[in-house]
This record gives sequence, structure tokens and C-alpha cells, in this order.
Amino acid sequence: MFGRLANISRTGMTNMVRHSHSQGGIPGENLPFSLNNRYKLTALFIVFFGSGLGAPFFVLRHQLLKQ
Repeated sequence: MFGRLANISRTGMTNMVRHSHSQGGIPGENLPFSLNNRYKLTALFIVFFGSGLGAPFFVLRHQLLKQ
């Protein structure tokens, strides 16, 4: 029974990959940002992770400066 379910699942995934409109096999083609420009990608990573890591410190500073 489990073998049959695994086979159905495998066939379904194969059909989904086959009918997708991607070129296939190109790393990063399904990402919402481009990997071509190294400096832009680095800047985006710094902004993304910097905002998440820096937010608690800015909130703390704001709370300490409130009167």
C-alpha cells in the first residue's frame, strides 16, 4: 500500500516538474532576485539581515529616549 502511494506521489511530482514553465537545471532561476550582480546581491543581503538584526537595538534606543 505504501509503495503504491509513493509511486503515485513520485509520478505526480515528475509531472509537475515536466509541465512547469522553467528552463530547469539553472541554479537560482526560481528566486525573486537576480544572482548576476554580485554587489547588488551583497547590498540586498546586508539590508535584509541588517534590518532584522538591528531592529531590536533601534526599538530599545527609541524606548530609552522616550520621556
